[in-house]
Amino acid sequence: MAPDTAPPTTAPPTVVFDLDGTLVDSLPDIIASFQHSFTVYNLPVPGEQAVRAEIGKPLEEMFATFAPAHVHELSREYRRHYPEHFTDRSAPYPGVLELLSTLRERGYLLAVATTKRSDMALRFTRALGLTSYLDVIQGTDHFPHKPAPDVIYKALTAVAGDGVWMVGDTAHDIGAGKAAGLKTYAVTWGTQDAAQLAAAEPDELQPDLQKLLEHLPPLPPKPS
Repeated sequence: MAPDTAPPTTAPPTVVFDLDGTLVDSLPDIIASFQHSFTVYNLPVPGEQAVRAEIGKPLEEMFATFAPAHVHELSREYRRHYPEHFTDRSAPYPGVLELLSTLRERGYLLAVATTKRSDMALRFTRALGLTSYLDVIQGTDHFPHKPAPDVIYKALTAVAGDGVWMVGDTAHDIGAGKAAGLKTYAVTWGTQDAAQLAAAEPDELQPDLQKLLEHLPPLPPKPS
């Protein structure tokens, strides 16, 4: 399936963010629900580091790595269990809400482009009080996942925005941003470490999001 056509460059400048491991420290709850699914079916439970290495892929692909004969039932159990526990330990990273507020004040549109399905991503961001900071929350629904750029194009089309930066915590995020023609900003506080991210050659590689503000000054007022 071909990706959507990118929006015109005259559209409002838009910053696109990954969700898990980028805006939200959610990995402990994801890993716990993933491991829980194996216990329900009395299957060998993969270790935390093994699960962490798979995060960023679609859920079914993650389960296929460990139990290819049980992908359907494991995915079903995860989707039942995770929404009941996805705020047990998950919370926005320090400074995220302030950064999003600042970017909104400076005139930028803000989008999420995540490998989560859209329905799950919306439930999650609502539960964490993030939706009011964002203009669109786009999940990966029956089209190619990152590093393909489709989810970024979908998000930009939804807000009629011109993507300027893609911000993420995995090489897949960086690859998707590059494929969509955006500058790329990698944070090391999420899924992958600095060495893995450096190999993807992002424009910025940082331990947090603060340097992003240096690249996004206030936009000039719109003509009246």
